[in-house]
This record gives sequence, structure tokens and C-alpha cells, in this order.
Amino acid sequence: MRSTFFGLTISYSGLNVSQAQINTTANNISNVNTKGYSKQVVNTVASCALRAHQKYGTVGTGVTAESVTQNRDLYYDEKYWNNQSEYGFYDKKLYFMNQVEGYFSNTNSSTGFSSIYAKMFNTLSTLQGSAGDETIRKEFVSNAKNLTEYFNSTNTKLSELQSSINDEIKTTVDQINSIAQKIAILNKQINVIEQQKSYANELRDQRALLIDELSQIVVVDVKETEVRNSNYPDMYTGATYYTVKINGQKLVDTYEFETLECKSRDTNQRYNQSDIDGLYDIVWAKDGMKFDPVTATSSGTLKAMFEMRDGNNEENLKGTVKDATARTLTIEYPSIKEVNELNLPITGTLWCNSTKYSYDSFEYKLDNDGNITSIMFNLSEETPVNDVIGIMNKKLTVGADINYMGIPYYQNQMNLFLRNFCEAFNDIQRSGVDAYGEPMESFFVAKNPVDDEQFTMYSEPDPVTGRYTGSSDSYYLLTAANVQIADRTDRNPRYFSTTTAANYSSGQDAADIIVQLQQLESRTEIFRGGGADTFLQCIYADMTVDTQECKIFTSNYENIQKSIQQQRMSVSGVDEDEEALDLIKFQNAYNLSSKCISVFTEIYDRLILNTGV
Repeated sequence: MRSTFFGLTISYSGLNVSQAQINTTANNISNVNTKGYSKQVVNTVASCALRAHQKYGTVGTGVTAESVTQNRDLYYDEKYWNNQSEYGFYDKKLYFMNQVEGYFSNTNSSTGFSSIYAKMFNTLSTLQGSAGDETIRKEFVSNAKNLTEYFNSTNTKLSELQSSINDEIKTTVDQINSIAQKIAILNKQINVIEQQKSYANELRDQRALLIDELSQIVVVDVKETEVRNSNYPDMYTGATYYTVKINGQKLVDTYEFETLECKSRDTNQRYNQSDIDGLYDIVWAKDGMKFDPVTATSSGTLKAMFEMRDGNNEENLKGTVKDATARTLTIEYPSIKEVNELNLPITGTLWCNSTKYSYDSFEYKLDNDGNITSIMFNLSEETPVNDVIGIMNKKLTVGADINYMGIPYYQNQMNLFLRNFCEAFNDIQRSGVDAYGEPMESFFVAKNPVDDEQFTMYSEPDPVTGRYTGSSDSYYLLTAANVQIADRTDRNPRYFSTTTAANYSSGQDAADIIVQLQQLESRTEIFRGGGADTFLQCIYADMTVDTQECKIFTSNYENIQKSIQQQRMSVSGVDEDEEALDLIKFQNAYNLSSKCISVFTEIYDRLILNTGV
């Protein structure tokens, strides 16, 4: 049976709910500029009705505030996370590509490649008419030295960028670990609260914000599953299982989380010839298994950093194993035929049949046309070949295939240009004699970083095996990092050859060698089917394609990001105008409930004071 004061109870319920709605609206307004905050709403239902034992059956008992929950749509969250990975990937690569582009910039009239290269050959032309003039000789040697220093400097900048990216990879891995730990802690806090039939809205917002951050680094896959009572499957306990996968591998499993580690490559584990020491690979801390950030399905800033740091355009050496012993692996007809195109390190890492081997040195054999026919790798003591049969006729790869034109690619392009150019230049020089009538040695040489000596840049095969070894003075050893002018020529320009022995008697101004050298400026095929003067054009062509691709995709994904974010915010965002209207609406509802209480107060006053017997 209904109480005499039943109407007051109904009004009081409306008063309470309106108060909760006003408080929630105030909380929304307070957090209008809070990053990651989702709008909260009070969910109300009509209170359970009472039987009136009248024709109309039941009467309402007021309103109940069931919960305060956040407005959030998982569909838009997932779209946002997927887009963030792609946006982070291209945006990060664009950032690095702009730096690489700046290193090769030719806008400075005195320090750009084209200016230095042209100045060297202009001096060479002047020298043709005054080959005996020591001042002009010095000027030419100085300009040639500027060319080598240009490549030294550019290579140093690329190596410094590679080192910077390597450090950023370490920082990013630490960031992933920190996010994983925070998510696991939040999972526990959320479950503790929600098992008590409350809603941890603010904590859920913090967790979603962490996923937003993580999704820009790697591809994320988030799954939340309700925990049911094992005895009563239809009963929801309030807790959830919350798992996060990155690149398809589990990072967080509700309260547990895995961590990643950066493991430095050893000196004999370089992937590319010009790689710096100490590059990081990422492994799982629990078992040391490799975490590969550059798979076909991965994305994000972490993948972009690895592609820029290790990207060799898949031009690393590959071949098929044709012979193997306990200490050697031999491949025949490798993917790289020209010695000058070799980019494998002197000591490095081989992958064959999913097994890693380290080698200490290698030797190669050439055919009559100068093409590499076979390469024999001398394996390190700690990596013997145990199963020769298992790797015979298997594909062997040096280092790793990274299908992107990253830092190693541009370093190798510089090396290729220098080897071809210096070899052609030295061949012409060695066909002549210096100003003293002595046979000329190499003009361009390579500095050995170990003992500070200079390689003379020519080699002969082993008289017994007919093989060339990677540790001999072959042009394979010449790189943008170590190319120099021969010390004695640098100190005394009279050691520069301008004529052959046959014409030496014609006088000190004989210049038949210089005439041949001038052909190298543009009329001799040196680099990628063109003259040496087209080097920068080829490099710019490579960079322009990748940079433009990054710009276009960054812009596209940024626009998509804005579109998804608008859709996302239309659901979960706090709109000031909407909250202002809600505030007025809930205030009116509160006032009306107050008015009802005032009316019932007058009724009860009349009933109690004026109807007594």
C-alpha cells in the first residue's frame, strides 16, 4: 500500500537524479580541455512501479540513476588506432628524408657536389695548358681533396643520423615498455572498481589515451572480454580480460605485460658495409626471441626508424649455397656481380635456412669478364656449419632485406660512384708518369681506419686459388668514409701524372693524360648508365620519389585522422554549447522537483494541521 508521503518520495528521487546530472555536467565542463577525456552521462531508468490494486494497475515510484558512464565508440577508436600507425610511419620517414635531402643539397654554390665537381674539372682544363705549373697543380689537388672531403662529410652526417635513429629506437622501446606497464596497472585498478558495480570512467580514458600513444609507434590490436562467473555463465562479474597485441604479438594480458629489449649487434654482425657499430635489434626480454618491426603487416614510427636506419633497397648480397664445410660457406652466381657494387661488411652476418652464421672474412672469384662467380665466407669459430646437407642449395642472405632506400642505400650509392670514378681516374693516372718521370701510383686511395695506412687501390688474385680477398687493396674497400688523396701527392703535387712515359721527353707541359682525364667529367659512363656529373641527379631522383610519397601519404593520413577524430569527438567529446543546454535542462528539472516538494509540503501541512479530529 502506498504511503501517505509517497509523492514526496517521488519528488525526492527526481531531485537526487537532477543533482547527479548537474554534477556530471559540471564535471564535463571542467574537463572540456582535458586530453583524452570522454563525455560522461547519467543513465536513468524509471523506478520499479507499485501495484495500486486499482483499475489502473500500478503507479510510478520516481526515477533512479543507474550509472554514470562515458560516451565512447570502440569502432571509431579502432579506426583511429589503425590510421595512427600509418600516419606515424609516413610522418616519421618524412622527417628523416628531409634531413637526408638536406645533406645532399646543392643550393650552396661553394659546398654542393656540382660546384665542387665542376671546379675540379675546370682546374684540370686550366692545367692542360700549363701542366708544369706547380701552382695550378696544387690548386687541382686541393679541389680534388675538396671532392673527397665532400663525400667524407656527407657520409659522416648520414652515420650521425643513423646513430641518432638508433638512440631513438632505444628510447621508443623504453616508451613501449612504460606504456605496457601503465596499461597493466590500469587494468587492475579498473577491475577492482568495476567489480564493485561502479564505472572507472576516468581510468578507462587514461588507458585509451595510452593506446592512442602506442598506436602511433606500432600496429595495435586491442580486445576486451567480459569475465563471467564460472558457475553461472550468464552472470557478469564486472571484471574484464584486456589484451593488447603489437604487430600481432601479445604485449599486455590483463595484469601481465611483456617487455622488449634492445640488443646491440656485435662488430661482426653488421648488415651493411657502412653501418656504425652498436646498432640495436629488438628482442623479447622473456625469451630473447627477435621482435621484427619491419614485417609486411607492421607500421608505425618504429618501423619507419628501422627502414631509415637499415634500408638497403633489398640490394644486399644473396646467393645459393653450393659448398659448405665446418668453417666455410660458398655461394655461386651471387645477386651482385660487380665488385664495386658489393656492400657487405668485411665481417658480418649470414642467414641461411633460418639460421644465423657469422663470418670473419670472405674471398671472391671473378670470371674473364670481371664478374663475380663465387664468394666463399670464412665462418667465425663460434658458428660452425653442423648440418651441411641441410643448407646445400638453400638461399643465403647477407644481413637483412629492407625494401626501402634508407641510410645504407645512400651510403652504398656514394660508395659505388666513388669506386667507379676513382678506379677510372686511377687507371688513367697509373698509365702515366709523374713529374719526376717515375711510374704514377693511385691518385685516389682509401684510408685504413685500423692502422691509419692507405690502401693503394689495386689488387691481384691469389696465385694459387685465383681468388680475390676482401681484405686486399681492392676498390671494394674504398668508401665515402675513407676516400682520400694519396698522401705523397697531397704533400707534393709533382707526383700527379699529366703525361705518359712515351711523351715525358716532350717537356713538363705534356698533358696527354689530362686529356684522357677530362673525358671522365661527363663523357664516360661512370654511374648508373650515365656520366659522373649525373651522380647528384640520380640521388635526387631516388630521394624525390620517397620524399614525395611520404609527403602525400602523411597528408592523406593526417586528413583521415582529422575526419576520424571529428567522428570520434562527436560521440565522446565535450561540447560547451551542448553542456550549457544540458545544464539549463537539468536545472529546470531540479527546480521542478523542488516545486513538487513545496507543493507536497503545503498538502501535508494542511493534512496534518487542519484535518485533525
